[in-house]
Amino acid sequence: MFFDKKETKLLTLSRDDANHPLASHSKHAFELDGFEWPSVEHYYQAMKFDDAEYREQIRNATHPAEAAKLGKSKKHTRRKDWKKNSVTYMTRATYIKCRTHSDVAQVLLDSGEDEIKNVSQYDYFWGSGRDMRGDNHFGKMLKGVRKKLREELGK
Repeated sequence: MFFDKKETKLLTLSRDDANHPLASHSKHAFELDGFEWPSVEHYYQAMKFDDAEYREQIRNATHPAEAAKLGKSKKHTRRKDWKKNSVTYMTRATYIKCRTHSDVAQVLLDSGEDEIKNVSQYDYFWGSGRDMRGDNHFGKMLKGVRKKLREELGK
C-alpha cells in the first residue's frame, strides 16, 4: 500500500533575531494604544506593568533587547493578569505590525502552510526548547496571525 504523504515544511526563527521580519525584536515600528512602539518586543515587555512611567521607559529603550531586559525587572511589580494575557498582547502587537508593514505580512503569508517554530534552546513557553518539545507559543501565535490575515484577504 502506498500513502501520498503531504510534506510539511518548517519555518524556523528566533524571537530575538532583530534581522528577521517576523521576530518580535525586528525593528518595525507601529502604533497601538495611542503610542508608537519601536518593536513588538517593546510593546510586549511594557504591557507587563501597570506603572505608566516604567512602561514609557521600556517604550523608549534603544533596542528590543534592552526592552526585554527591562521587562525582566524584579524591582517593578507585574500586572496580576499578565500570565493569562501575555499571548494576547504578543498577538495584538504582531498583528498590528503586519497590518502596518505589508512586507512583513507578505513574509508571513508566503510561508503558506509551513509549520513555524521559535527555536530557542531555553524557552519552553514561547520556543520549542532544546528538545523541540516546548510549547512554541510564538510559532502558534504567528500561525494564528497568518490565518487571520488570510481570512481578511479572502484566501
